[in-house]
Amino acid sequence: MIEGVKVTKYFGGLKALNEVDFYVDNKEIVGIIGPNGAGKTTLFNTISGFYRPDSGKIIFEGRDITGLKPYNIFRLGIARTFQIPRPFLKMPVIENVQVGIHARKSYISRAEANREALRWLEFVDLHEKKNFVANQLTHTERRKLELARALASEPKVILLDEIVAGLNPTEVTEMTKKIETIWKDYRIAIIWVEHVMRAIMSVCHRIIVLHQGSKIAEGPPTLIGRDKKVIEAYLGESYA
Repeated sequence: MIEGVKVTKYFGGLKALNEVDFYVDNKEIVGIIGPNGAGKTTLFNTISGFYRPDSGKIIFEGRDITGLKPYNIFRLGIARTFQIPRPFLKMPVIENVQVGIHARKSYISRAEANREALRWLEFVDLHEKKNFVANQLTHTERRKLELARALASEPKVILLDEIVAGLNPTEVTEMTKKIETIWKDYRIAIIWVEHVMRAIMSVCHRIIVLHQGSKIAEGPPTLIGRDKKVIEAYLGESYA
């Protein structure tokens, strides 16, 4: 479904991504892990059009989308969340979700947009605050709103950038279950960057490990958790 071929990105003399290859089909949850500065968010930014790679390609459903603008990539069916949630702070919660709906559909009635937005707010357990202004939400609620907005666009692929960062253990478990439901019930391919290992290891089918811009390992969670290179570069001996 979506593929990266030798994706390389420089910032000045720093090689943030070094010929990274990846592939995700429509039946997978794929995690991306690695220490800070490994290139994880840079990879997301190249996939979603915020950065253009200096070399390499991003292929989506057989089409080269390298260098397309973020809006065009979004319209093709690739949605994302961000490390720091980006709601429209002065806009009601339900209208924040409607933005994703209107971006996907050239015309939709107000009633239908309301129904769709409410459906996704119910999915993330935020429907009771549909009329709150977004700046009234807690950190956890903004995470949920970020997810609802992305889902409202009916993506084929969703990029989750540290979606459980800052959540307490109970909230992490709840969000992880939501992510698994997105894959099971809606058949949306998921690429998930995360530092909370118990979350990402519990639901991902494959994990890609980045270190200093290069892919150093790839495989199912059980193998990644025992990989010596991954333990040395990121997980630490206590994880093993």
